Amino acid sequence: MKIERGNVERCLLDVTMEKRKDYISWDEYFMSVALVSAMRSKDPNTQVGACIVDPDNKIVSIGYNGLPIGCSDDDFPWGKTGGFLETKYAFSCHAELNAILNSSPKNLKGCTVFATLFPCNECAKAIIQSGIKEVVYLSDKYKTTDIVKASKFMFEKAGVAIRMFESEKKGLCLSFDPNDV
Repeated sequence: MKIERGNVERCLLDVTMEKRKDYISWDEYFMSVALVSAMRSKDPNTQVGACIVDPDNKIVSIGYNGLPIGCSDDDFPWGKTGGFLETKYAFSCHAELNAILNSSPKNLKGCTVFATLFPCNECAKAIIQSGIKEVVYLSDKYKTTDIVKASKFMFEKAGVAIRMFESEKKGLCLSFDPNDV
């Protein structure tokens, strides 16, 4: 049986479907990666994640707040109060810095970092120094602190854009049930 070219084209048109309309945006995708990364944190109080993305929407690196490689989570304090050496602040590495350090040897110039919490002043320095040009954040719960005020001032002076993550969705649901795939 011979199929004429016009008939094949008509058949292809008949089976063509429209694309899905309920897919997530790039911002929702990258912030979701940051949120899942935050779930790796052992910090009992604050879990933060970060996802660095290049201008082509490719993930360059991810990170979460935790101890440096080689430091056991069981050997260090996780508290927020007490002397400096009795708290997590002396030992933990923030998510944004971890993502920057995990990116090696990738050049981060022009990248965007998606962070679940607005970066502190120390992470802001690393973000600026690495060449990241945009920060997208989910929460700014420490916006009245001097640490965040310093971050915003440095970002402004360095020309790093900042914007709060926006989505019409309340969240996403993940399932590990193979029947849901």
